[in-house]
Amino acid sequence: MKFKGLFFLCIVMICSISLWAQDPAAPIFPKLGKSDTIRVASTNDNGVMIPWMQLNEVNVYAARIWKSPAEQAAYNRLRYNVLKVMPYALFAKRRYEQLEQDIARTPEKKEQKQLVKQCDKEIKDMFNREIKELTITQGQILTKLIDREVGRTTYDIIKQTKGGFAAFSYQIVARVVGHNLKSTYDPNEDRDIESIIRTSGFYQ
Repeated sequence: MKFKGLFFLCIVMICSISLWAQDPAAPIFPKLGKSDTIRVASTNDNGVMIPWMQLNEVNVYAARIWKSPAEQAAYNRLRYNVLKVMPYALFAKRRYEQLEQDIARTPEKKEQKQLVKQCDKEIKDMFNREIKELTITQGQILTKLIDREVGRTTYDIIKQTKGGFAAFSYQIVARVVGHNLKSTYDPNEDRDIESIIRTSGFYQ
């Protein structure tokens, strides 16, 4: 038993000496394979290659100080209305982009009209289900957000897809109920709306 204990002690001492004999400043790295390589961009700075990678933008907002409870209540109402109609604006953006792509791939005028008709039906179905329940204020915000997302006013979209007379007719009806299909979006003028959208998580 004593011999076995002495033999084990010798083995431990030999291993310890072997480790201490290595250069302590030399780092020990595992062997890297092809999948372990991370490719990044680099910049040549006077012969020195400096690796870098682009990070996502992070917006930092200060806590808002309200002048009065009424001002805060008005902002809360605006936030509610923006969050209510933003999904419709995003739907319009996706559907209009899809329509443009489909028309670009379809040379036949008859088929293009069918695509426009199908898109119009989808929007009307959504209108009959949900959008018709919007308040006047929510409708006004929606027309602004469509301009923000699509890059053109609701009036221009209707004019392009259904013609000038239809756009003119829709505009007359819209004006009667307090809407304006030609409403545009200005990030400076509508800075409260812009702030709500950027902090809402819609683009995460």
